[in-house]
Amino acid sequence: MFKPIQSLVKFSSSKRGSKAVLFIWIAAVILLSVLAPSSKQYSVSSKEGSVKNDTPSAIASQQLKEQFPSKDGLTGLLVFHDNNKINDQEREKITEFSKWLASDQKPQNIASALPFHQFPKPVQDQMFSKDGTTLLFNFSLKEGTDSHDANQVIKDLNKKLKDMRLGSLQIEITGPAGITSDTITIFKNADFVLMLATIVLIFALLLFIYRSPLLAIIPLAIAAIVYQVVDRVLGLGGKNDWFVLDSSAISIMLVLLFAVLTDYSLFIFSRYREELKKYDSKFDAMGEAIHHVSEPILFSGGTVLLAVLTLFTTVFMPYNHFAPVFSVAMVFILAAGLTLIPSIFALVGRKAFWPFIPKVKEKAQTKHGFWNNVSKQVRKHPAVIAAILLIALLAGAFNTLSIQYSFNIMKSFPDDLSSRKGFELLEDHYPAGELAPVTVILKSDKEITLNEEFLTKVQNLEGKIKAINGIDSISQPITAAMLKNPEMLPHGLMSDTKQAVKFQVVLKDNPYDKGALEAVQKLRDQGNSMLKQSGFSSGTQIHFSGQTAEQLDIRAMNQRDMIILFSLVTVLITIMLGIQTRSILMPILMMATILLSYGATIGFGWIIFHDILGYDSISYRLPVYTFVFMVALGVDYNIMLVSRIKEEAAKFSWREAVGNGVALTGGVISSAGIILAATFAVLMTQPLQELFLFGVTMAVGVLMDTFLVRGMLLPSILILTNRKDRAQVTPKNKQVTQIH
Repeated sequence: MFKPIQSLVKFSSSKRGSKAVLFIWIAAVILLSVLAPSSKQYSVSSKEGSVKNDTPSAIASQQLKEQFPSKDGLTGLLVFHDNNKINDQEREKITEFSKWLASDQKPQNIASALPFHQFPKPVQDQMFSKDGTTLLFNFSLKEGTDSHDANQVIKDLNKKLKDMRLGSLQIEITGPAGITSDTITIFKNADFVLMLATIVLIFALLLFIYRSPLLAIIPLAIAAIVYQVVDRVLGLGGKNDWFVLDSSAISIMLVLLFAVLTDYSLFIFSRYREELKKYDSKFDAMGEAIHHVSEPILFSGGTVLLAVLTLFTTVFMPYNHFAPVFSVAMVFILAAGLTLIPSIFALVGRKAFWPFIPKVKEKAQTKHGFWNNVSKQVRKHPAVIAAILLIALLAGAFNTLSIQYSFNIMKSFPDDLSSRKGFELLEDHYPAGELAPVTVILKSDKEITLNEEFLTKVQNLEGKIKAINGIDSISQPITAAMLKNPEMLPHGLMSDTKQAVKFQVVLKDNPYDKGALEAVQKLRDQGNSMLKQSGFSSGTQIHFSGQTAEQLDIRAMNQRDMIILFSLVTVLITIMLGIQTRSILMPILMMATILLSYGATIGFGWIIFHDILGYDSISYRLPVYTFVFMVALGVDYNIMLVSRIKEEAAKFSWREAVGNGVALTGGVISSAGIILAATFAVLMTQPLQELFLFGVTMAVGVLMDTFLVRGMLLPSILILTNRKDRAQVTPKNKQVTQIH
């Protein structure tokens, strides 16, 4: 181990050093609580875009802003619905509301709204759904309105609508503004509920497993101290715009912090209990315990930190914005594992284990428990155990080929949220493609003249676009009559610079469906050739903007980031394991079992979601989030197991060393695994379906990894791939290993 780290942990476990370390951490909490804000004050929901802002849809959006400048920001969609058809009285109420939106009494952050009250009745009639039950009109917030102000605008609109007493008329607010508001609302109290559930669950499990009140309280107290520091440091980062604080990342970070610190506490006090039976001094006992445990903690924490740092290589904003939150958290978690945890346990000493206080030279009792029996079976039948588990896990991994992924963020929202209900009303009562048409921008390098020649080119282009499979129609196509009477030209057709025109394409499918994505992909692939065939010069560019274009880019970014992330994490963690084990074969075997465990987890998770819970698809983000955390956290248990095996190999044959390693670490690793799985399962209480699915997947994966992969498969493979004993074994050291 590095000498500076060795000196640090030695100091943290000493009589004088433990007090100094605790004082520094408490002082940091007090100082940061006074000087720094909480991360919650600056948390936002990351946009589904590229950090480089260089995707085709981002370029198209930029062209829209440049050629068709507007003071409008986020768009909101007001959806009015009555199952029995909107009647004249309700129409009058809607007209009254429209007048209010156009008046000075409207919320100050509303930039504009569709003037429904100014349209003649025939025009209004065309805005209703065909069955007359639903009406949609939009409004825009001022450019630069932040998410919290957007949330206040939606509250003001809902209050006004409630005061108008609209009776049976249902009103929902959806669109980007509605989604932003609902995101703020659902996460407002979610972190408090999440923290409370996490604390209660960890306390109950620790108390049940170890039956010692202090052993249940101390890890939680440590986690609370570290969380306060991390929360305020993140708050400083958000306040000074050092990085973006993603609200989902903060929620998952809270779970990660409590779970990992509890794991480290288990690893330390389990070894501490062993050493307290050998040393009178509680500080000497901790010094010996941390000497053996600090290296595994350093490498396990280092691998998790390395894994989350790779998120900085991603271009998709939600992934990239996870990186700073988790990197900051892991730095302090690792620091606490090497300083705060050993110092507090060293100060508390034997009292931490009350009522089961370990005594010096206490006679050890051999336990014939679960992991002792597993150890015996692994030593006796490694080939059989490995074969059975490999077949089962490979079957689960193979099932990943049948997974269907969703790119519709609305499906992750609770059913009762206004933004989701409004979107579903639109789906039910308006043509699918009209929910979010594709905006086509034709940008020329010189001024455009609206004449017969230009009209012919545009009509040729529109004809070729409509011929593409998946395209339904062109919204308000340019006609010869419009050229003769310019007043008939659609508003906003020509840009102020006279160098761009725009029109809208309506898709046949829902904007988020696979068919819609494929249609826009064809538009992009054939765009330049269609321009050329329609008679446009090489100086004309075509861009496609809108929700479907953005989702298509998200799919491409997700695929790119998965390849980069999976490759980087696998290679870097394998190198780290090689450094820690000082071996070539062992880290490869360890990494292979981790990857197999991950694949099986995703496959078995799909069985739960699809065949049991009835989901048609799952979030496209789930594989990435699960991979980063399952692989990174799975390494912890690998390192703890292999470190103990190496320690035992100095005294016993390799087969016995592996068996002893399983028996000696099985209890603490399984306890840590149960707590980790249960902690991630707390995410099931969160309102977003994405977090629910992530919580279930991580819980299943951690339990499978802890009991099957780490406890049985890896030890069996280690025996099968290294039959030769690593040490000369004498009758003296062939003693019965005592498991405590």
